Amino acid sequence: MKRFLIFLAVGVALIAILLLVQHIQLKKTKSLSPEEEVSYSEGDLTIHVLYNRPSKRGRKIFGELVPYGKVWRTGANEATTFETDKPIKIAGKILPVGKYSLWTIPDSTAWTVIFNSEYGQWGINHTGEANRNPANDVLTVSILAVNQERTFEQFTIAFEKVDEEAEMVLLWDNTVVAVPFSR
Repeated sequence: MKRFLIFLAVGVALIAILLLVQHIQLKKTKSLSPEEEVSYSEGDLTIHVLYNRPSKRGRKIFGELVPYGKVWRTGANEATTFETDKPIKIAGKILPVGKYSLWTIPDSTAWTVIFNSEYGQWGINHTGEANRNPANDVLTVSILAVNQERTFEQFTIAFEKVDEEAEMVLLWDNTVVAVPFSR
């Protein structure tokens, strides 16, 4: 019985140590890509985006760190979350009221932007692939990507009002992708 209690105590201690190490690693990862929330409000429409902001840190981003033609979690850590309290048109297509994960497929001239009904998941699975189930895609649009001379060190999502529409703008490295939306 005494031997069993010793094994049990050692097992509990090992589990506690593993959980502590995992917590420390997650905290370090989060500090390198801090969490950010941005919102857009106009009239009775409110949109919230929750995402993590990785930094360039001397790396070539699109086409290397974030490969062309592969699904990206559009940030770091957890998949980016997009929530709208009213139906909106994104690039002319209707996105219903709801909360979504936001995914993109970058390419050198255009990006595919995907709104998926599954949200709250970690952005990649254990194999390093995007943790997205395509069966839950609600809306997919293609948006032009613009390369600029200016470099954006940290990945940023911002909102801009443009005439009768607005844009959700994704900026990182030398790339700008402006996703138009309206009521």
